[in-house]
Amino acid sequence: MDFTLSKAHRELQEKAKAFTEEVLFPYEMECEENNGISPETHAIINQKVMDWGFNATNHSKEHGGQGMTLFEQMLVSEQLGMATGAIWDAVPQPSYPMKFGTQAQIEEYLIPCCQNKRRDAYAITEADAGSDPTQCLTRADKCDGGYRINGEKWYVTVGNVADFLLVHAHVDGDPEKATVFFVEKDAPGVSIKRTPEFSHHFAFKHPEFTFKDVVVDESRILGKVGDGFNLTKDWFVEARLGIAARCVGGAQRVLNVANEFAAGRIMGGQPIREYQAIEHMLVDMTMDIMAAKSLLYRVCWEISGNISDRKLKHARAAAIKLYTSEMVGRVCDTGVQILGGRGYMRENPVERLWRDTRVDRIWEGTSEIQRNIIGGQIKKRGVEIYTGWDFEK
Repeated sequence: MDFTLSKAHRELQEKAKAFTEEVLFPYEMECEENNGISPETHAIINQKVMDWGFNATNHSKEHGGQGMTLFEQMLVSEQLGMATGAIWDAVPQPSYPMKFGTQAQIEEYLIPCCQNKRRDAYAITEADAGSDPTQCLTRADKCDGGYRINGEKWYVTVGNVADFLLVHAHVDGDPEKATVFFVEKDAPGVSIKRTPEFSHHFAFKHPEFTFKDVVVDESRILGKVGDGFNLTKDWFVEARLGIAARCVGGAQRVLNVANEFAAGRIMGGQPIREYQAIEHMLVDMTMDIMAAKSLLYRVCWEISGNISDRKLKHARAAAIKLYTSEMVGRVCDTGVQILGGRGYMRENPVERLWRDTRVDRIWEGTSEIQRNIIGGQIKKRGVEIYTGWDFEK
């Protein structure tokens, strides 16, 4: 069993690292100081994404993407996660479920997204429905001309720059008929209720959308009526693994900064890293990242391989999202402590990552929801689904 990265994988990792440092890092303070990046900056990064070949890493070359395996996508996302302000979101990965669209949908939506000419946003969360899509109240009712959508969606990430939405709704109000619809953002009846502000200063916004008698043609259904729950779960799997990769990358940057600071900060005539209290903090941070990275690489390697069980992928993604999101919280908090007052300054990437990564324990399924998923799988399949080593269980 050989887990050594291939030459191609190492080269991809280095390329992603160079892209992050050369293209994304220079705009971190713009994002911090202006609570987002300007349209001009967005356009510059958009073009750089195409030039460097990081557009749509999660979609096939046939559709205009890079055709990377999940493991390769993870190598890229890990490096992108070192950038603060979620500027990594300017390197879009069009929603995975769009690959299941009709040829007409692929040509109208997916291919332009893969070429950075359009942008999608997945609309799932509601005021009283977050991690459990079955609780959604947004509904779609049959009408002349197709379906009439009514409801409200919260925290639609990149909703301010997207030009169309993938809306998870229940046909006839029935969770068994969960369905995903393509909805143009400028369609009659679609409006932004408000754009809340958050602790972090992200590159893009997370508006709340309302849908009032929005009529969409049947051709705007992704898959078929009733496919919505599985399509959204597929989206959750990819989104959770992306979060996990970025958590590991963000934690690594925090450790790098803290380790360098501890080596250069002199107190009592010696670097503070010589004090056992600080040394042990660095050790704990390092071990946390080592464990998380081992889990991340293993699971992404497995899913890139022969796992065909949709539920097993979902189960493993829940575990890795839970562990890495809580890990990065510990690492960031310790990093702030090592840097002292400097770690509390917004000009410091450690402070920004401390704020940025707090949401990773919430969005795309809270830590508590991940524990529910894991607990449910243990009841059904036994602990070996997580403690064993075989792909399929």
